[in-house]
Amino acid sequence: MDLILWRHAEAELLPEGGTDVARRLTPKGERQAQRMAAWLNSRLAENCRVIASPAVRTHRTALALGRDLQLLPDLLPDAQPQALLGAAGWSVTGPGAGADAAPVLLVGHQPTLGRVAALLLSAQDQAWAVKKGAIWWLRARERNGRPEVTLHTVLAPDQL
Repeated sequence: MDLILWRHAEAELLPEGGTDVARRLTPKGERQAQRMAAWLNSRLAENCRVIASPAVRTHRTALALGRDLQLLPDLLPDAQPQALLGAAGWSVTGPGAGADAAPVLLVGHQPTLGRVAALLLSAQDQAWAVKKGAIWWLRARERNGRPEVTLHTVLAPDQL
């Protein structure tokens, strides 16, 4: 089972009197989202579940895929890594028992996405950096009878 972590693309600065969840993508962010979405769509399975934070910038990033998506408040900024893992049907050791084999794409925020990657790849809650608009594609497999999570791809929009 694959888990893809996608950080929202570049967003506007917080305007005076505005709210963080209402921040929109910049024109550059819209382009980043479109480029990454095209790359993802050429590689994602049709049955991939897309789950995004309802913050405007993450919702707009996910919409670039042109796929059905679920907005989940548990993915808002400052979410805990366990909330993201739970939404995907994963734990820190990989997919839960009986989890759907469909890949899951989570569109969210820093620092939570970096913390999720750190937990899955190192079993430690650390502040790893995920660039704006970038993806971290993780893959769960069984090796010698034990679950294992591997890093499949890390890609930023400026690499496309």
